[in-house]
Amino acid sequence: MSMTGYQWIEQRRQNRLRDRPELKLVDPYDDPLPVELRKPITWPGYHSGRVPANKGRRYPIEILTRNEVATILDSISATSWTGVRNRAVVAAMYRTGMRVSEVLHLRSKDIDADNGMIRVLFGKDQRSRTVGIDRSAIEFIEAWEQRRSEVSFPPNAPLFCSSTGRLLCTSYVRTFLRAAGHRARIQKRVHSHGLRHTFAFELVMEGVQLPIIQRQLGHVWASSTAVYLDHIAPTEVVERIRARSWVLPPSLRPSARSL
Repeated sequence: MSMTGYQWIEQRRQNRLRDRPELKLVDPYDDPLPVELRKPITWPGYHSGRVPANKGRRYPIEILTRNEVATILDSISATSWTGVRNRAVVAAMYRTGMRVSEVLHLRSKDIDADNGMIRVLFGKDQRSRTVGIDRSAIEFIEAWEQRRSEVSFPPNAPLFCSSTGRLLCTSYVRTFLRAAGHRARIQKRVHSHGLRHTFAFELVMEGVQLPIIQRQLGHVWASSTAVYLDHIAPTEVVERIRARSWVLPPSLRPSARSL
């Protein structure tokens, strides 16, 4: 049976990893495979000239409810190696508000489980900060660390690494979140920044002060956080409108018509 060009390349790639197992344990930022042995989609210029399908589109912010997040987590395997890792990734983003790139660049040494702190060394514009994390989210990370310890990875491998010790791509997170949302039958867009929006929204609803939210999210200016929160959680507008009364004649009340 003849093989396609892609199948031949993939077979050579797998044979190379089989014959040289040490390639699986290299630094996650190095690429041990020459271009011709990698999957075509990873080749330089593979997408050259293609217009992104979502170019120019702007998507509205959609906040997830606690039940929706729980359903998404439940749709991800709690027993498989990748499932335990992906659940920890979701928990870290949802309960800290960190950006997806910040989560993927974490190392085990950055997690202080006893004090509920995470040191973010590779924040936006290379700014570092310390964020808080609750005990329930820590449990997801600890479950992953236990599974991760079953494989010998280089000391500098990312905490949420691939099975070969490599840094996960943000596109991979985007793909598995979208799939989890479909399995959970969530009608909203499920994506990493949406979890960040949801985290910020919940803090506002819990009455957390603006400066605390600003430092947790990693915003330089408080004005940026204020605009950000006003867009996703306009509490003053909602409270004012909810407080309005609408006096209806008894005959117009839905309950009266249903009797």
